[in-house]
Amino acid sequence: MPARRSPYRILLPLANPRTAGDLVRIGAGIRAGRTTEITALGIVEVPEGVSLSQGAIQARTARRLLQRVLTFGDEEEVEIRTMVRIGRRAADGVIEAVAEENTDLVIFGWGGPAAHAAPGDTPPDEGDARVFTSTIDAVVRESPCDIAVVKQRGLEHVRSILVPVRGGPHAELAMRVARDLATRFRAQLVVLHVVPEKIGDRARKRQQAALDAFMAEHGKGRRLTGKLVEATSVRRAIIREAAQHDLVVMGASAQPANAAADGRFLFGIVAEAVASKAKPTVIVVKTKLRPDRATFDELRSAEGSLPAADDYVERSHSLATMVDRWFAENTFHASEFRDVAKLVELKERHGLTISVGLPALNEEQTIGQVIRRIKGPLMDRLPLIDQLVVIDSDSTDRTAEIAAELGVRVVRHSQILPEVGTHVGKGEALWKSLHVLDGDIVAWIDTDIRNIQPRFVFGLLGPLLREPRIQYVKGFYQRPIREGDKLVAEGGGRVTELLARPLINLFFPELSGIIQPLSGEYAGRRALLESVSFFTGYAVETGLLVDILDAVGLPGIGQVDLERRVHRNQPLANLSQMSFVILQAAIRKLEERHRIELLTEVGRGMKLINRGPDQFNLEVREIGDELRPPINTVPAYLERRKQLLGR
Repeated sequence: MPARRSPYRILLPLANPRTAGDLVRIGAGIRAGRTTEITALGIVEVPEGVSLSQGAIQARTARRLLQRVLTFGDEEEVEIRTMVRIGRRAADGVIEAVAEENTDLVIFGWGGPAAHAAPGDTPPDEGDARVFTSTIDAVVRESPCDIAVVKQRGLEHVRSILVPVRGGPHAELAMRVARDLATRFRAQLVVLHVVPEKIGDRARKRQQAALDAFMAEHGKGRRLTGKLVEATSVRRAIIREAAQHDLVVMGASAQPANAAADGRFLFGIVAEAVASKAKPTVIVVKTKLRPDRATFDELRSAEGSLPAADDYVERSHSLATMVDRWFAENTFHASEFRDVAKLVELKERHGLTISVGLPALNEEQTIGQVIRRIKGPLMDRLPLIDQLVVIDSDSTDRTAEIAAELGVRVVRHSQILPEVGTHVGKGEALWKSLHVLDGDIVAWIDTDIRNIQPRFVFGLLGPLLREPRIQYVKGFYQRPIREGDKLVAEGGGRVTELLARPLINLFFPELSGIIQPLSGEYAGRRALLESVSFFTGYAVETGLLVDILDAVGLPGIGQVDLERRVHRNQPLANLSQMSFVILQAAIRKLEERHRIELLTEVGRGMKLINRGPDQFNLEVREIGDELRPPINTVPAYLERRKQLLGR
């Protein structure tokens, strides 16, 4: 069976998504003999001296604007992904996105010499050596992949496409792009070759033969019209001929000897003149440079606009910068995903299923409301969720009865996988729930939430459906605390602020941007969740974060603002024991990472203070979570997955 070809990946860096329609039409038309995938990229620039994390709100705005591009994709019947990146310079963001996405072609829109279509550009100074814009020019010098610059003048009716050629790899790329677009627009394709005036019949015949051979080799069986024109100026000849066509596609042309040194003519004098002055839309393409020593020397000396390698590494890869950038790029708000119908469409397009587990222990006061506010809007009215299951930890109240009355399946976690035994604790319930939750994406929502809203679910699912790179999403929120009869806006999350976040900052600083590492609302892809271990109790959230960081890296983790969460607050004595277990888990993960021994058997015993009317005494209690292995190592789980997948 022949191997499936990878898709042809196109990146569209956009400053104004509202005007991206023609760029999407061009991208959708370029097939390269493969399925086309388009990613619309928004760049948020944060000035030097300001933390990259300050770009979080701008990133949210950029993501919202990029959603408009999805409409253009629907019109062209091509799937478009969106991506927002944070950085000091837009060009760096584009180059990094090319590497991350394994991009084949970057398409820039260019408004003209005085316009600034690429993100991150500022008006040029008089005498500025930039030809297109600072962002485009910097990316072209780096040449991370094939590049196309589009001078947009409309693509309403494309009946004839002109391809000026002189041979070479750039001309071959131009022919391929023009050939695909001619198919897309059902347009005539005219290949133009300009030669000097009065070259003589013999020389003209040789040039004609070369043009014919080029068309035969690169026409791929398509009917082409060749045109040989004599002229004193190649530029003027092409511009004059372009007026008779609706679209021009041409490759970069030869550069003068001093072009690289002064930063001009990155696509060649002819191509840039045509892009500036021709009447129709012009696409200028340039193939990726071979990464030989001469190329790197040239890039290093070019204009000084690209950073030195050492500076770039230090700026991009320092831990603080990495976390700040992650915070801005991977922090979402639930409101970004409130169009549930669009999420359903994404889910179905990718052939995904979604399961939601509701861990519960004596939650009869809230379980009914939690189910109604999730099931009604997200299952009954719109099928975002495919499966909703209550994972009951042997409740002694009416929790299970209420859930069953509302039509939701209830499973006691002590009865799941009985052959492996059972433990008390939420982490145990989550681990075992993977055996009964069938979805490709699994979300867990606590059932003690008094102000539950659909956003708690679609907010967690949105980043996973929109951003394939994200594997795991944590919720965060404002957590009020009840003091007597009053609900005080701040003060909840005491263990988070007094223990978990300081501990993470000290020992797992990559995770220091996680706002609420202990939040009980999170979602992830099954392939990831089934491959990591679970602590059986309070430490489950901490353990998952550390293991998932090791498995997929920080870019694979997202967090989403769910706004406000009201729930039952625990007494201080319980929080003390919770802190003890979390601290144990963190030390255990440090031991695994660094292969050292820090805990002893004494480390599981905690002295609790009992207060009587007139005295105090100490009670020693053994406290600690067990650690469940990845569930994909359990034979019964693997057998059930095989049955579900029909293997």
